[in-house]
Amino acid sequence: MSDWPPKPDSSQSSRSPDPRLPESNGSLTQGDALQVLEKAVLASVQEQRRARRWSIFFKLLAFAYLLLLFMIVGRGCSTRDGGAVSVGSTSPHLAVVDIDGTIGSGSNDVNSEDVSEALEKAFNASGSKAIALKINSPGGSPVQSDEIWQEIKRLQAAHKDKKVYAVIGDMGASGAYYIASAADEIYVNPSSLVGSIGVIMPNYGVSELARKIGVEDRTMTAGAHKAILSPTQPLKHEEQAHIQKLLDNVHGHFIAAVKAGRGNRLKENPDMFSGLFWTGEQAIALGLADHNGSISSLARELKLDKTVEYTLPTNPLESLLGRMGTSIGQGIGMSIQQRLESQQTAELR
Repeated sequence: MSDWPPKPDSSQSSRSPDPRLPESNGSLTQGDALQVLEKAVLASVQEQRRARRWSIFFKLLAFAYLLLLFMIVGRGCSTRDGGAVSVGSTSPHLAVVDIDGTIGSGSNDVNSEDVSEALEKAFNASGSKAIALKINSPGGSPVQSDEIWQEIKRLQAAHKDKKVYAVIGDMGASGAYYIASAADEIYVNPSSLVGSIGVIMPNYGVSELARKIGVEDRTMTAGAHKAILSPTQPLKHEEQAHIQKLLDNVHGHFIAAVKAGRGNRLKENPDMFSGLFWTGEQAIALGLADHNGSISSLARELKLDKTVEYTLPTNPLESLLGRMGTSIGQGIGMSIQQRLESQQTAELR
């Protein structure tokens, strides 16, 4: 007997149901509704994730664009040929070179390479009539200070028509005064801190502490004094004497530079080269400085209407990151200090 035409229900019964679809009897059950709702929610979550990814991407892109713009604007506003005053190199002006911050060999320090390049440009500019060292520094590396001092003296000899003035702001101490002493004249504020003609090498010993807490120093050396200044080993008498000779030798270079720069203007004072520092008013009385004044008053005194900045610009990104690092370091330091103070208070009680 022929099976054709097939019965209406036979074809449907031969097909296997789609496991992805809920069984339907003409109306949605509660379970079917929950499945549909679950799929809708999952689709919405996936869409939100995609939107969030794109949002993060565009935010990062905008941040990168603003950072690049910041760097470009920073370089444009602080060019190496005098910055914003574009006519400064040809019209009569007072050339200014900053000595601002710690003196050292780092890229963010006042270093001899950058200062020497700025001084070279300032002296060679046809419109510069005098050079002013704008100083606000506690000092730093004796090597970097001496190299800057030597460069100033070299350029003075090559440009005898251009005087060098050091203008000390808040502080011109130690290596900063080393540099200032190369100037023809030194200007200060009555409340500036000036001097500190000395040399220091900080060092701490923790050998007793290490012994008490059970820390054993296993440092191995070839050379009897290779581990000199190791904080976990006692300082030998002959090593201390050797280091003192080194410091005295560097101190002698410092004193010689100051005497060469200041000459007979220095007054006789037993504490002159002891490492003490004085106010600007006292420094003038001691012969360490010449006059009270600032950059603007010096420009007026020299009858120069313009001052042009020759200081080499720092990289804006490096400066930003440096400030961030400093802030983080200060925060950590304050946290440690507060913890130590709380412990000390508890012990005193």
